[in-house]
Amino acid sequence: MSEQKSATNMKIFSLNGNEPLAKKIAEVCGKELGKCEVKHFSDGEIAINIEETVRGCDVYLVQSTNEPVNNHYMELLIMIDAMKRASAKTVNVVLPYYGYARQDRTAKPHEPITAKLVANLLTDAGATRVLTLDLHTVQVQGFFDIPVDNLFTMPLFAHYYRKRGMVGEDYVVVSPKNSGVQRARSLAEYLDSTIAIVDQAEEGDPDSGYVIGDVEGRFCIMVDDILNTGEVFSKAAKTLKKAGAKEVVACASHGLLSPPAKEMLDNAAIADICITDSVLTDESRHPENLSIVSCAELMGEAVKRTHENVSVSPLFTVEKKDFD
Repeated sequence: MSEQKSATNMKIFSLNGNEPLAKKIAEVCGKELGKCEVKHFSDGEIAINIEETVRGCDVYLVQSTNEPVNNHYMELLIMIDAMKRASAKTVNVVLPYYGYARQDRTAKPHEPITAKLVANLLTDAGATRVLTLDLHTVQVQGFFDIPVDNLFTMPLFAHYYRKRGMVGEDYVVVSPKNSGVQRARSLAEYLDSTIAIVDQAEEGDPDSGYVIGDVEGRFCIMVDDILNTGEVFSKAAKTLKKAGAKEVVACASHGLLSPPAKEMLDNAAIADICITDSVLTDESRHPENLSIVSCAELMGEAVKRTHENVSVSPLFTVEKKDFD
C-alpha cells in the first residue's frame, strides 16, 4: 500500500471511553485524532458531529466500553451511523475492552446472550471490522458476521515479568479460577514456568478453596482477563499463601477496578498488580501497588497492518528470544 494512501485515506477518531489510549494508538500510526464532537444532553440523549470530511476514508473508531458501558456503546453505535452517512469507505471499530463479553452463554434458563446482541448491534449499525483485545472467551468472535481480530495481552505481561527476572522454576503462573487455565498456560510458556489453579472457595465458606499444583515456597503470578471488584484475586491470594506461596503478584488484561476494588486489593496479600491501559479509570480507584503497561503499541500496530492489508497474525504470538 502506498504511503499516500496511508496518509490520506486513514482517519482515527476517539469517543469518550478512553481518549488517552486513542491518542497513543494514533501516534503509533503516525496520525492525529480526527475532529468530532460528542455531546450528552440533559435527558441523556447523545449527539455526535464529525467536524471533518471522511468521504472515501478508512475510518478507525477507538472506544473502550467500560463504565458507563451503555453510554459508551450508544456513543459508538451513533458514531458508526454518522460515519456511514458521511460516506466513509470502511468503519473499523477498535474495542480495547468489549463490554458484555462475559454474557456469552445462557448459564441459567431464560437468560440472554448479550455478547451476541452487542455483536449484532455493531454489525447492523454499519461496522465493517472489529479489532479487540483479550476477549473474555475467544468464541465471542463467532458472534460476528464481519472480520474480528482478537489480540492477546500475554506477551505484554511476559515482557513486564521477564524484565524483572521473574522466569524459571521458582515461579508459578496461577489461574485464580478454573476457567482461566489457557491464559495461565500461555503466560507460563513465555516465563518458562509451571502452572497452578485455585479452586475457589464455596460460597459462605471463604476458607474452603484449595490449590491444584505445587506453590509451596515459590513465587506466584496470578493472571486473569478482567479485574473488577478484586474479590477473585483477593480470595485466591489468601488460598495461595495458605498453601505456602512465598509471594503473590497478579496481572489482568482489563482493570475495571469497580468499588470496592481498591480497598479489597490494598488489604490483599498481593505484592504487585499489573494491568493494561485498555480501560480508563480514575486514579482514586487505583490500588497502591498498581502498575500499568500500555497496549497502545500492540493495537496501533494492528491498526496499521489492517489498513495496509498486511497479516495481523504475527502480533498474536511472540518468540521468547524477542524478549531478551
